[in-house]
Amino acid sequence: MLKAISMIGALALLAGCAVGPDYQPPVTPEPEAFSEGRKMIAGDSGQQRFWQGFDDPLLAQLIDQTLIANHTLEAAVARYERAAALLYGAEREQWPSITASASAAEQYLADIEQSPPGAGPERVQRFQAGLAASWELDLFGRLRRATEAQRAELEAAGADFGAVQVALTGQMASSYFELRGLQQQLQVARQSVALQQQSLDIVEVRVQAGRGTEFDQVRARAQLERTRAELPTLQAGIRAAMHRIAILTGQPPMALVETLSPQRALPETLPVIPVDSPGDVLRRRPDIAAAERRLAAATARIGIAAADLFPRFTFSGLIGSVAADTSDLFSGSAETRRVALGIDWTFLDHGKVKARIEAAGADSRAALANYQQTVLEALEEAETRLVRYQRAQQREERLERAMNNAEKAVKLARARYEEGFIGYFEVLAAEQEFTTTRDAAVRSRTAVTLAMVDVYRALVGAPDHRPGGNAT
Repeated sequence: MLKAISMIGALALLAGCAVGPDYQPPVTPEPEAFSEGRKMIAGDSGQQRFWQGFDDPLLAQLIDQTLIANHTLEAAVARYERAAALLYGAEREQWPSITASASAAEQYLADIEQSPPGAGPERVQRFQAGLAASWELDLFGRLRRATEAQRAELEAAGADFGAVQVALTGQMASSYFELRGLQQQLQVARQSVALQQQSLDIVEVRVQAGRGTEFDQVRARAQLERTRAELPTLQAGIRAAMHRIAILTGQPPMALVETLSPQRALPETLPVIPVDSPGDVLRRRPDIAAAERRLAAATARIGIAAADLFPRFTFSGLIGSVAADTSDLFSGSAETRRVALGIDWTFLDHGKVKARIEAAGADSRAALANYQQTVLEALEEAETRLVRYQRAQQREERLERAMNNAEKAVKLARARYEEGFIGYFEVLAAEQEFTTTRDAAVRSRTAVTLAMVDVYRALVGAPDHRPGGNAT
């Protein structure tokens, strides 16, 4: 036994190396700045301050509730916990496993089974108890690479959790601002209905006085009904947005209808957008972090496969007691011991091992390509959303001026119509232009707000929440 222990000690001294490539984080070329970033004011990249910038406590409350109760987020937490359990199991594989066992058996022997036949006892009892230990000596790093891979998977699951948080907070903010935009559009549509009703009243008075025509009356009534027809569509969109918000917070669709029904205007001022260097943005984004960690896991798995090219040594030992009577258990004469060194080497399956190594290498190359593609798509997303936000602001400013001019045109057209200088066709055209422009202005304000939310999703990292806990 001493020789076996000495051999195990000598082999243990060889441990420390791990076959397979050591992981090196990929170097990705980064632009110095975003093309539209110079036009923005740099600000704090923290999500909490960003949402506070809207000065809407209800929005902040809904986002907090989403980050606590959303079921998609719960699934991400479960995946993280699963990865943590697998990492714990991989770490335990590096240590000896100890098992305890006990058994009691009774057997009746046939004559031919007795020694000599017919001379022995017919009944044999056997009692056994003991401890067995087994330890794989990780001389070539198979178990260490497995732990390394699983630790990277755990970190990737944590980054996935952050990516889900970013997606959900973005969805909540977008749904909330879409709701407020639709409510404002509904208000504008109702104002347009009131305005066109006034025009119809004027036309009818003029018709009764013999100063107007039935054609003007019919045209005015048609425009009024066309505007009224927009109301049910807007009301359905409002209710759908309410349902979506409730689902995001983990509640039934109708749960927040009463809470969200009071109309609130879209924010007049928007929070400062943090525009750091592209490198800082890439380091913050959880989707990139997840892709990088999966590349690390794939690299470690090359080592797991390569370790099968070398022998696997397992040290095992047993200490116990075997007796024919329970009173003799654990006595000196019943003691039993065993120490063994097992060697398992699949060199005869060299082709299969090489195939597994090549497959692991292909997985690593695929993970690298996926990481590089994720980086490029992140840069594209940031650039595109910055551009759209800038252009949405420009459109809003121009529509605001157009709406003011269209409103003045309606007042002038009405006055000239009542004085008899123009026909109702000109009034109708002016009102239609004002209605269309005012609705476009509201839609544009909604688009600017939603574009800012998209910029947040592209540039700001995950909120300060962790799997299984609340915000810190």
